[in-house]
Amino acid sequence: MRYLAMTAAVLAFCAGCGTSSVAVKDGELGRSIDLPGASGDWVEAMGIGAADQKLQNNTQRKATSRNAAVVDAQYQLAAKLKGVMIEGGITIEKAMETDSRIKATVNDLLKGAEVTKMEWTNDDGCVATVRINKKFLEKETGLKLL
Repeated sequence: MRYLAMTAAVLAFCAGCGTSSVAVKDGELGRSIDLPGASGDWVEAMGIGAADQKLQNNTQRKATSRNAAVVDAQYQLAAKLKGVMIEGGITIEKAMETDSRIKATVNDLLKGAEVTKMEWTNDDGCVATVRINKKFLEKETGLKLL
């Protein structure tokens, strides 16, 4: 009975772990991928990185593809953030053009974006998802998001 209760607790915990794949199925990229957006409290983006197949070491291939995927995800996140509307009816991109402090802060936030998911393909490529909290973005930049 005790074993059954422990098993049920472990299964309940794992059900909420978020282990379901978004982009990779059976070790391969899907033919279509649902991309994250700017819903709720977060602005999210996904990036894809390829592994250098000349590397002999599996860990090196995964590390290089992870780094490439995170950089790509940060680039995608920057594009999304720049299009976000702020108070006054302008975009963050316009605010960055006129205020170097905002530009520096947004660039720093992008580099520190939270990596929430990494998935590897059978050929050691990587798909990474990153996000930034909208409230944190407002606090750090002093901008009011619409």
